[in-house]
Amino acid sequence: MMTVFVYQTFEIKQDKFQDAMENLKEIQKFRNEHFEQKVEILSPISGQDHTYALLSTYDGLAEMELQDKKMFDDEDYLKLIGDFFLKNIIQGSMHTQIYRTTTTKG
Repeated sequence: MMTVFVYQTFEIKQDKFQDAMENLKEIQKFRNEHFEQKVEILSPISGQDHTYALLSTYDGLAEMELQDKKMFDDEDYLKLIGDFFLKNIIQGSMHTQIYRTTTTKG
């Protein structure tokens, strides 16, 4: 099995920073407690100051697909992310990349 990482970056509106950080922590807590995934909030050390990221870890592509379906079928989760995307981030700033671990035969 190969671990899958979903890396999502987005730019937070400067005037919504406090609300965005509170909302991000709620999203992280909700996903870690209600779904079988590990979610980390990454803050910038270099680069654009208000560009943050979510790093989600799954046990393979099938697990990622299953968890995505569960999340988007959950009304409470949809409200959390809807508020976050509509109110707190700059439109068009979200970028999602998916990575997986590689295996080496040695």
